[in-house]
Amino acid sequence: MMRNSLLGGLAALALAGPAAAIEPFPASFRIQEIASNGTTLHVRVGGQGPAVVLLHGFGDTGDMWAPLAAKLAATRTVIVPDLRGMGLSARPAGGYDKKTQAHDIAGVLDALKIDRAELVTHDIGNMVGYALATQYGSRITKFVIMDAPLPGIGPWDDIKRSHALWHFSFWGPDAERLVAGRERIYLDRFWNEFSADPKKFDEASREHYAKLYAMPGAIHAGMEQFKAFDQDAIDNKAFLAKGKLAMPVLAVGGEKSFGPVMAAVMRLAASDVTEAIVPSAGHWLIEENPDATVKLVSDFLAK
Repeated sequence: MMRNSLLGGLAALALAGPAAAIEPFPASFRIQEIASNGTTLHVRVGGQGPAVVLLHGFGDTGDMWAPLAAKLAATRTVIVPDLRGMGLSARPAGGYDKKTQAHDIAGVLDALKIDRAELVTHDIGNMVGYALATQYGSRITKFVIMDAPLPGIGPWDDIKRSHALWHFSFWGPDAERLVAGRERIYLDRFWNEFSADPKKFDEASREHYAKLYAMPGAIHAGMEQFKAFDQDAIDNKAFLAKGKLAMPVLAVGGEKSFGPVMAAVMRLAASDVTEAIVPSAGHWLIEENPDATVKLVSDFLAK
């Protein structure tokens, strides 16, 4: 009962845009708690027309997508889940490999009676999105993938050796003890070091996400996402061995982050790849340059 009450209160805040921390979703959007694949995902749904699914990454939740959701809702049914264990979704003990999480998202589509959808992803959402697009290729019509690598594909081994990505191997009980009560400090490191201009990730947004990641079990679930990367690499190599993605793909990098590397990676994994770069942005594309990011995505989907 306490968990349901807490989730209900936080869900209302997330939809309304707490203290102007982030842009609110349109008032027409509704929140659903959707049971899927042995867990429950917190999902925002709104708009009308063909479906599009937006998947977030670490350091954000589905709340990040509000500017894009507002744009797309005029012509599309927009579906915005919080990934397994993140945001206001349930935090099961396991299942943080991206192959399993892809089944979570497919189950959400099933529950909403949606057969086919476009897909827009960022960060860890990229990895879930790739696993979804490979396992359910006939259901994904277009794929926009933004500013994070895919485990096991292309220069993954070189990328993960970067000193800036030490968090890929930072997990376990003692790592969680170090972060407990210091979630804001840990998250500031991501927002500061992976931004072209840290001021673009504003203070109100930082407070909003830090509260969500300070919820019981949230940092553990986030670290489990990283812990699963080795298994994700094995799974992705097996997916790629069966062939490249066939749907049109827009590979987007931040000018001060992955840049053209995103397209280079995706050309190894997909047959029809368009390259795009968001200017004056690091990793946090929506927060750092929302206008350019929303235009790139919406123009590609409109083709």
